[in-house]
Formats: sequence, structure tokens, C-alpha cells
Amino acid sequence: MRTQVAIVGAGPAGLLLGRLLHTRGIDSVILEQRSPDYVLGRIRAGVLEHGACALLRKAGVGARMDAEGLVHAGVALCFDGTARRIDFDDLVGREVMVYGQTEVTRDLMDARAATGAPAIYEAQDVALHDFDRDHPRVTYRKDGITHEIACDFIAGCDGFHGVSRASVPPAAIQTFERVYPFGWLGVLVDRPPVSPELIYVSHERGFALCSMRSTTRSRYYVQCSLEDEVGAWSDDRFWDELRHRLDPASAATLQTGPSIEKSIAPLRSFVAEPMRFGRLFLAGDAAHIVPPTGAKGLNLAVSDVAYLAEALGGFYADHSSDGIDSYSVRALHRVWKAERFSWWMTTMLHRFPDSSQFDRRLQRAEFDLLMDSRAAAQAMAETYTGPVM
Repeated sequence: MRTQVAIVGAGPAGLLLGRLLHTRGIDSVILEQRSPDYVLGRIRAGVLEHGACALLRKAGVGARMDAEGLVHAGVALCFDGTARRIDFDDLVGREVMVYGQTEVTRDLMDARAATGAPAIYEAQDVALHDFDRDHPRVTYRKDGITHEIACDFIAGCDGFHGVSRASVPPAAIQTFERVYPFGWLGVLVDRPPVSPELIYVSHERGFALCSMRSTTRSRYYVQCSLEDEVGAWSDDRFWDELRHRLDPASAATLQTGPSIEKSIAPLRSFVAEPMRFGRLFLAGDAAHIVPPTGAKGLNLAVSDVAYLAEALGGFYADHSSDGIDSYSVRALHRVWKAERFSWWMTTMLHRFPDSSQFDRRLQRAEFDLLMDSRAAAQAMAETYTGPVM
């Protein structure tokens, strides 16, 4: 098989890249190790930046998002029972959209199927070859038969544990990582959200987050120890702990119920540099991970593939390598700003095992600065809602 771009991974990064390339008349083949049902079964949050929403609309996959997504014009921050709102509309004139990553993936899958562009699921033993030369190849096994794709470029959109980054010689790549000493215990419940917008909570007992999937399904989190086990957290224990951490008004109106999903997720920051190796490009979680505190994971994947599609478009339309040569620097410039923001929100809102009362006072000072300074609140709103793409 011959194509212009071989895309490894059919998550939102790979599917959106395929869609953006299609709008530019560039052929691609997508390879995915898992089945479509498995991919759609991966439940992830979905807070889409202003620019990400605009890009999805421009790519022709934003109709259901606009019909079903929840527009949020701000978020609430709560510190030891005191809750205040950061008004995005007033501060920067932008909003975000709550629309699940699963739904974004479904829309992109449907759009690709409608074009007839190939997406090969349950592709086993995917291997990348010769990406340091002009004619890279990707091999894979399907139904017991080995296949080869000849291509001009390879896009590694296959996540943190995928084959793409692992294929890079260790001497050619540098990684940076911070693993946080706590996790998030998350509960999904079929109850209306306690608030029409997200509530980020900093409390002596630890962080909490009130989020949602829809107007009838809510997602709640509390900070927990990495040694905790899900089975040790009954629904009653979870709801009691969440109420302790919320402000009194939210705690009084919280609607609880039996959890339909419960899990513990660790938090880490991770960046791989560079993001280009000859004719192989990394995008999304294959290149970087952020803590979910700042809602940047999916949005970084969107910006990566937007830059990459633009670069490949320039290569094919204008025979210019300027875009592909600058892809890594451009993407990492955005990545590190998002890493900083996610680290800042994480350190401001969470209780660290070795934190002192001095550290707690500094967290309070950060909260007060956001409440007292319009410039500080604008800086947060600008980064949270994201750049215009």
C-alpha cells in the first residue's frame, strides 16, 4: 500500500490529523492497535479551548459539538470554603466547551468513514522503518498477514505507551518528567451537576473537582493517596469526603447517587524533545502528558496536529520544508506553556505530603492574587481558554 502520510493511532490526535490532511487533499492511512469499540470505550474528560472548537468547526466536525456541548464562560475556584468565579467572557472575551473526548473521537470516526479514507483497526505488531531516510515504511500484521505501507511521512499519534516514541533511538531524544505524589479518585454519576460550571477546590484535606459530562451526568474527583485502592472507597465515603471539601452552598445542593464508574488516576508531567525525527513526527500523548488540572491534554493534541497539518500542507502545496523543519520548535513552545500552567494549577490546588503551613499560606496568596488582581485573573483566563488557532 502507498500513501502520503501514515498515521499511527486512531485517538483524537490521529483522527483529527487525518481529517485536516483530507481537507488539504493529502492522502493518509490510519493504523490503530485496538478495535473501534475499544477506542470509543476510553472515557476521558473533554474541556475544549476556544481555538480547538473553532478548528473542529473549520474541519467540518463541529455540528454535534455545537448542538450538544456545554458552553462555559468561566470556572469557580474554592479555597477552604470560599468560592469565587473567574469570568472568562469579561476577562478575555472567550469561552470553553465541555464536550467529551469520546464524542470528539466518534465525530471524527464518522467523518473519516464518510470519506472512505482507510482506517485499519486491530493492526498488530506495528513497526516503523527508515524514517531517517526519504522513503519511510510502516509494517503491521492483520489477520495473520504482514502488510507494508510505503509513505512520505509518519505521524506518531499513538499515545504515551505507543510504538512511535519507542522507535526513536535513545540518543536522539530527551525526556523530562515529574510524577506527582498523589492521584485523583474519580466518580461518574447520573445526577445533575452541582454547578453549571466547573469548580476547582483547594482544601486542607486535599483537592477536589466538580465537573460534568452533560446536564444529567456528573464527574467528581477528590485527591487521594497513590496507595489507595478503589475498593476502599465506598460511594458513601466518597460523597462524605467531597462534601467536606466543598464550600457550604455547593455541599448543600450536591445530588449524590450510585456511582456508575469509579477509578484512580495518577498525575504526571512529561515532555519528549524534539518532536520530529527525520520523517517521523510525534503528536499528542506520544510526545507529552500534562496533569488534568489545567484541562490541556486534549487541547495540546489538537494544536500539535493543527501545526503538523499546516506544515505538511506547505510541503505538498508549495514544495516548502519550512513548516516541517519548524514543527518541533513551534509545538514545544506551546507545550511548555501548557505544562507550566498545568503545574501551576496543580501546585496551587493540591495538598502535597510534605507541605507545611508556610506552603499553605503561599497557596492562599495565589488564590487571593487571582481574586484581587484583574491582570492575574486575565492571565489565568487567557491560558485556560487557550490561544486562537
